[in-house]
Amino acid sequence: MADKLAAEMGGDGGDSPAPAKEESTPQSINKDRNLQLIMDIPLRVQVELGRTKMAVSELLNLGQGSVIELNKLAGEPMEVLVNDKLIARGEAVVVNEKFGVRLTDIISTKERVEQLK
Repeated sequence: MADKLAAEMGGDGGDSPAPAKEESTPQSINKDRNLQLIMDIPLRVQVELGRTKMAVSELLNLGQGSVIELNKLAGEPMEVLVNDKLIARGEAVVVNEKFGVRLTDIISTKERVEQLK
């Protein structure tokens, strides 16, 4: 009787718990398929160090070694934009002799939706 009950519950009659079954509903399969459709879409990711405004005459006077003063302070988080929408902030890091960004703040879904308006 115990073996029959264990077989019905997916076990082998031993003390080990029955393995969890993965249930695939039509909705979950459709969600996975829909998500896979967009996984290869390229997005433009930008990291903004800062901004400034210049007159054309100032721009024309720039040369090698010129310094452009930006609106952000040293140590202030940089902005990470995806398709021109702010999604995160972070700090500059060096990874394998290349610059990178360590994300310190992810913009909430509510804030990202507000940007779309």
